[in-house]
Amino acid sequence: MFSAKRYITFFKILLILGFVYFFWLMLKITLEYIPLDPNISFLMIKQTEVEQRPEYLYFFYTHVYTSIFVLLSGFLAIVRKDFGWKSFHKNIGKIYIFLILILAAPSGIYMGLFANGGISSKISFVVLGISWWFSTFKAYQLARQKKFTEHKQWMWRSFAFTVSAITLRFWKVIIVYLFHPNPMDVYQIIAWLGWIPNILLIEYLITKKQI
Repeated sequence: MFSAKRYITFFKILLILGFVYFFWLMLKITLEYIPLDPNISFLMIKQTEVEQRPEYLYFFYTHVYTSIFVLLSGFLAIVRKDFGWKSFHKNIGKIYIFLILILAAPSGIYMGLFANGGISSKISFVVLGISWWFSTFKAYQLARQKKFTEHKQWMWRSFAFTVSAITLRFWKVIIVYLFHPNPMDVYQIIAWLGWIPNILLIEYLITKKQI
């Protein structure tokens, strides 16, 4: 019989393996944009922005190239406790915070202004970007103040927004497979479904003092 501790350890291992798998998928998506090509993948449906807004590609590539490192650094900062990487946590956390506050979140907010799916999707992605930036900044402030319990909670909130890049695509696959909706309807749904369940789960765990 497995003890409760072994079940928890097994569950953590499953989560790590799951993250590694989805991170690999995200990395493959990122690599599609190397070398730079404005006529590939997602950019094929954003030609209006590409042609009419020269700055759009700069924000797009900034967001795509930094987000993959944000995912990795955020994950490593979180798992370091279980593996005893205490000295590692501070440095990787700095990378995570810097990339979000200076590059990934601002570029994501800009891109949200031109999101597919109409005003509903635009509002969702802009709110997501602002919430991502704010939660990360709050975590940074609390770390500077040495309020580490609150810092940890806000970092979990930040990471909940970070992994929306994964959960958004996960929900998209499920919705398209089950319901075959219009592509623009899919955008409107996953724009909200990609991050709201994440943050609700984290708030529940914080309330129950599980993180």
